[in-house]
Amino acid sequence: MAAGTVPWPPGFDAGRAEASLLGDAPDFQWPPPMDALLAFAEKLTLHPAAIRPADLDALRQAGLDDQAIHDATQVVAYFNYINRVADGLGVDLEPDMAAD
Repeated sequence: MAAGTVPWPPGFDAGRAEASLLGDAPDFQWPPPMDALLAFAEKLTLHPAAIRPADLDALRQAGLDDQAIHDATQVVAYFNYINRVADGLGVDLEPDMAAD
C-alpha cells in the first residue's frame, strides 16, 4: 500500500463520512482504525493535557504502529497550531473559504 493511502472497506460511503465530520450524520460508524484515530485527534485538539499512555495504547490496539501514531499526532498538532496562529493574528480566510 502506498504511503498516505487508507484501506477503506468495500462499500465505504465517503459522502456519509464527510457528513459525519460536519455533524450531519451522527450515526455514521467509522471503520477501524479510523474510529480510534478520530477520537484521539478530538481529544488531542480539545484536551491535550488529558492525553495519557492509555490513549496511545488504544491506537496500538486499533492496529496503528508507533510511526503512524507519531505521524497522526504531528498532523493534528500542526493543524491546531497553524489555526491558532491564524486566529491570533486575524488572518483573513481565502476568498473561496466560507466563514464560520
